[in-house]
Amino acid sequence: MAGGRQTRTTWCSRCGAYLSVQPGARSVRCALCHAVTRVEHHGGLHQAVGFIKGLFNAFGSPSQPPPSSSGSMRVGDPYRLPASYPHARGKKRALLVGISYSFTKYELKGTVNDVNCMTYLLRERFGFPTDCILVLTQEDKDPYRVPNKDNLRLAMRWLVEGCTSGDSLVFHFSGHGMQKLDSNGDEVDGYDEAICPLDFEDRGVILDDEINETIVRPLGPGVKLHAIVDTCHSGTILDLPYLCRISRTGYWQWENHNRQPDTPKGTSGGLAISFSGCGDSQTSADTTAFAGSTSTGAMTYSFIKAVESDPGTTYGRLLNAMRATIRDNGGDSGIPGPIGSFFRRVITFSCAQEPQLCASEAFDIYRKPFLL
Repeated sequence: MAGGRQTRTTWCSRCGAYLSVQPGARSVRCALCHAVTRVEHHGGLHQAVGFIKGLFNAFGSPSQPPPSSSGSMRVGDPYRLPASYPHARGKKRALLVGISYSFTKYELKGTVNDVNCMTYLLRERFGFPTDCILVLTQEDKDPYRVPNKDNLRLAMRWLVEGCTSGDSLVFHFSGHGMQKLDSNGDEVDGYDEAICPLDFEDRGVILDDEINETIVRPLGPGVKLHAIVDTCHSGTILDLPYLCRISRTGYWQWENHNRQPDTPKGTSGGLAISFSGCGDSQTSADTTAFAGSTSTGAMTYSFIKAVESDPGTTYGRLLNAMRATIRDNGGDSGIPGPIGSFFRRVITFSCAQEPQLCASEAFDIYRKPFLL
């Protein structure tokens, strides 16, 4: 807030990205597509039109058919969410994505199992209603629930749409990730991190910049988001400003990764926290995700095991337990209780893989309790 005037929000007129507008500004440039969107100060009509136009440009015209399972077609109606998406707007909401890349050289075997296990955990342990969980998998018969690029973008908007104080949101992604050269100078290591939709070879990846704009920046006061991202190159996949460095002896500190203070990467007053499968610098060879002997799922397994083994844990203890499970190739004992019985899959662990913790704000990781 400056001079009693609040920072406003709008949507990019080209790609539909969420944008923050400084007080008094007549236009704003999108960090993703670089389009300039005009800002009206006397009403919300222009903002609504800009949002609709952005969705129209991002997802295609209403005359187009729905996407096929191959991801070659785009979402049809840009004015509303698909009717098959959950309509319930409970205080707990989750988007779970598992991409197997079937019949390609990048095929993964356990991603759908990851999503099934996360669904079970959220329902049974944390009380997430079934009708507030949206699942995207390649095997789904609903064309709007196939995890191609357009549907992923739409589903991420579904996750944060209309969120209010007290809401708890979860984003889980199990699939491939990669790095691309940073084009706007906001990355400490010079690379953007990205997730790979089903159709990434044809349509491209979704960069961390866009993920941040879509599911982090809209979070208002009292809204909490947890992301569990099981890919390679996923350390800072939400582009959050703080990365936790923690040693095996337990010493920890937050590292500020916001290189451009004028381009904030935090929320609009809420809290965003991410657990990711490995560091940004780990290549596909380290995690063997693109080499045939895939280690995908190890992070999801270690997360569920840590949560089930230590109810009421803190973020620091949870992260240490996840790393210990990875180092010990799954540990001597499996996940306890009924969730352990539910978790049925073969996992190849990679000791080079080290889960990471990022957040939109710094906090004491050994005092703050882990709560979804």
